[in-house]
Amino acid sequence: MEVINQHILVIVPALNESGNISRTIEEIRNNSVKVDILVVDDGSVDNTAACARNLGVRVVSLPFNLGIGAAVQTGFQYAQNHGYAIAVQVDGDGQHDASFLEKLIAPISSHAADMVVGSRFLENTGGFKSSFGRRLGIQFFVYLINALTGVKIKDPTSGFRAYNKKMIALFAAYYPHDFPEPEAIVVAHQARGCILELPVVMRKRKAGSSSIRYFKTVYYMAKVTLAILLRMIQVSPGAGKV
Repeated sequence: MEVINQHILVIVPALNESGNISRTIEEIRNNSVKVDILVVDDGSVDNTAACARNLGVRVVSLPFNLGIGAAVQTGFQYAQNHGYAIAVQVDGDGQHDASFLEKLIAPISSHAADMVVGSRFLENTGGFKSSFGRRLGIQFFVYLINALTGVKIKDPTSGFRAYNKKMIALFAAYYPHDFPEPEAIVVAHQARGCILELPVVMRKRKAGSSSIRYFKTVYYMAKVTLAILLRMIQVSPGAGKV
């Protein structure tokens, strides 16, 4: 599918990614689709924001570390306030291959989907598949989300995603705060969003380290599971109103 020329914003949440952010921005710029870039600096203590500004992109710096959910929601609010038709989330750690941007955006541009998730597990595309422990956690969320909603997404923790205006408005109003990706799928489903998953290739980060390590993995799974279960007994904010 060909991407129609639309107003597209790439949201790049970043925390202490000075070793990766410049390369990420340049790669996004070199993709085949014309996009604007917004880096949301989530209270970094390094020079992430300065690196991004030196490359001439728009940067919003949060006053302190508010978490990935708040950073991404800030991007959605910016996209809504500035009238963007499509938003794409690309992590600032360099793990998302920006050459897949056109592929993710195409179903949004053609109105075939409201939200597109880039999956490293949908096909044997190679690339980095994450650690064994994390893959077990991902598989748990695959089954949990499918059992509760009927939606089967093989990579529910992927943060490489594209959204249309309906989803931008939904997530500008409400976006899960901690470890938001699995719950966001449930929120989109409850808002009657059409969710599509497409294969992409992901890579190991070249610098820095992930915020989810060791004992945090168990905390992550418990917290996200509870959040999803609570979401299922609530009416999703904005459901039927977007």
